[in-house]
Amino acid sequence: MPNLSKIQILVQKEWKEVFKHKIVLFSTIFLPILLTIIPLVSLYVIGASMDGNTVGEISDSLPPAWRLLCPQDSTDSECFQVFMANQYALLFLLVPLIIPTSFAAYSIVGEKVTRSLEPLLATPIRTSELLLGKMFAALIPAVIATWAGFAIYLVGASLVSVPPVVKSLFSPIWLVGVGILAPLLSLLSVSLSVMVSSRVSDPRVAGQLTGVVVLPVIGFFVSSMLGVLVLKTSLMLGASVFLLVVDVALVWGAISLFQRETILTRWK
Repeated sequence: MPNLSKIQILVQKEWKEVFKHKIVLFSTIFLPILLTIIPLVSLYVIGASMDGNTVGEISDSLPPAWRLLCPQDSTDSECFQVFMANQYALLFLLVPLIIPTSFAAYSIVGEKVTRSLEPLLATPIRTSELLLGKMFAALIPAVIATWAGFAIYLVGASLVSVPPVVKSLFSPIWLVGVGILAPLLSLLSVSLSVMVSSRVSDPRVAGQLTGVVVLPVIGFFVSSMLGVLVLKTSLMLGASVFLLVVDVALVWGAISLFQRETILTRWK
């Protein structure tokens, strides 16, 4: 079993080192804020400036599936705001994917470049403890930032939008989506980032390669906008179960593929 105290010490060390990089600070602090402010401003503008005829014309051009999110007896304007609010909520599934890529890119390959990884590898720490420490160091801030950003989004939506919007955002869809699916997405990003970061020699290359993990969420966003996928609790639960299986396999793969001896003896 991994030594939890060693993992905790490594997590604290990682935070001290990685947060020195501006890109990591930006992705952890400002990205959730940005993804909160823009949707709230948009919801306020939609509610304040669009009349019923304009909203009706727009809603008629959208797929019928989006109306499934609307509470009964909602007007076209309210339904359109509900649809947009839920589309914006999907953006919060990008946060737990993007933040870990910055962490992991500098966590391993950055330490390779600065030659600070070799002394750590020469200690009695196990490979599993080393990688789990680095994974948790990236996972925890990503999940906290996601939950904090979504909480602010909920409060802001209750202030600038109509009650049906708030009701739809407090639904089980987002309790599962942000509460369960988001951490699993973050673990997916962390695992892939660690695997890539341990194999390449440039932090920028690591960040670019692991950036592809955002594509599934973008595809999910587009599919929902087009009505191909309908946001449901069952969809979020199914995606969570699938990701749990994938994450377990990826964590095991990352630990198995990490070649500490190669880094110690032959990495240049």
